[in-house]
Amino acid sequence: MTLIDALILGTLEGLTEFLPISSTGHLILASELLGLEQTDAHKAFEVSIQLGSILAVLFLFAHKLLANTLLWSKIIIAFIPTALFGFLFYKTIKTLFGIETVSIMLVVGGVVFLIVEYFRKDHDDIHDKTVENLTIKEALLIGLAQSFSMVPGTSRSGMTMLGGIFVGLSRKSAAEFSFLLAVPTMFAATFYDLYKNRTTMVIDDYSLVAAGFVTAFIVAFVTVKWMMNYLTTHTFVLFGVYRIVVGVLFWFLVAGN
Repeated sequence: MTLIDALILGTLEGLTEFLPISSTGHLILASELLGLEQTDAHKAFEVSIQLGSILAVLFLFAHKLLANTLLWSKIIIAFIPTALFGFLFYKTIKTLFGIETVSIMLVVGGVVFLIVEYFRKDHDDIHDKTVENLTIKEALLIGLAQSFSMVPGTSRSGMTMLGGIFVGLSRKSAAEFSFLLAVPTMFAATFYDLYKNRTTMVIDDYSLVAAGFVTAFIVAFVTVKWMMNYLTTHTFVLFGVYRIVVGVLFWFLVAGN
């Protein structure tokens, strides 16, 4: 891996982690195009730079998280389903990581977003509930939606945003709760991954990890702020179309060969 590779992957991680287009899927696809083998060192790199994205969310929402203890209880409740499924089916989930699965799930997720927006097109976001009005039961339902995102290509943020819309959150509030829920989810997934593979994951160049980490932080910071503004006046249609195009493209160019 070169410095350029590290910067590209760091940018992709920061850009796609909080957009409903699957960061894991994009990293797998990008690594394939860059000719990077999925070695233990490469996997350790990808896991490590995720922390940069998490820190960006903590930085942006620190005040809200510190000022609202009730919100933390909702986040923890929403995190439980993913934690249980991840612990129970960790090995099975890892076997799904591949170009074919990513391509298919990108397309499936894109179609779902378009269907949701088709039926929601006349719905006014102004009357929807906010994160502060979310009930414990609704938070749990969003958490159940998130658990499906363990299939690569599905998108953690995408599933939580769809779950948020399903329980009545506005698009912007659904995105906000998705970002907040990413904190315990990504921390747990990252450190559990490092622990499970502690004997095989070896980082062979810390300077490349640092470059990817910092890049992921900066790009994630900008992306989250942009996403919150974008969803004030836009829908998820753009992301749905993007997912379908990328999924089909990679199926024919990479997975289908």
